[in-house]
Amino acid sequence: MKPQVLLVEDEKAVAETIVYVLTTDGCDVRWVTTGSEAREALASRPFSIIVLDVGLPDVNGFDFCRETRRQHAVPIVFLTARGEEMDRVVGLEIGADDYVTKPFSPRELSARVRAILRRTAPPPSVVHAPTATPFVIDAERRRVQYFGRSLDLTRTEYELLCAFVRRPGRVFSRDQLMDQAWTDPGASTDRAIDSHVKALRAKLRAVRADVEASE
Repeated sequence: MKPQVLLVEDEKAVAETIVYVLTTDGCDVRWVTTGSEAREALASRPFSIIVLDVGLPDVNGFDFCRETRRQHAVPIVFLTARGEEMDRVVGLEIGADDYVTKPFSPRELSARVRAILRRTAPPPSVVHAPTATPFVIDAERRRVQYFGRSLDLTRTEYELLCAFVRRPGRVFSRDQLMDQAWTDPGASTDRAIDSHVKALRAKLRAVRADVEASE
């Protein structure tokens, strides 16, 4: 199946260029121009990745990313004219997987999209965690069950939990966790890692308060 790309971009010329290069590279692209159209598209079917403009006519792209992260683990690439370092850091810390500034090379954007798709590509079936753990990971849908209950995870929380489950008992450094969960680990911070791990532990304890998250 072709990767399903949701492009949220209100500039027609920019969008047409992106649609052309991603389609040429084997993607199926759904192009919308507003945040409301993007919400409807996400509700209608799953997507492999979102390419998201920050300056949309009806919503700020950062706000839309936060909203999407609460419901979906789909990777997000920001596409924006705002290239200041703080904007990039904020974009990555609220859940984006990459940040591309305008003007940009369409081929570079396509290469970044394909790199993220390779990293997040699921195996063909449900993957059970190692023996004697309470986790079942559905890599295709990027969902996790813990003691039979589905967890509502952000993309970063999902990546971190998969890293822990794949290597039970291992002690990870913050740098190692950044490598596991971020496309550009250098853009994140120790504080961000601590915050995501704390949130993940809280969600696990909400299911079974009597079991340590490290199990």
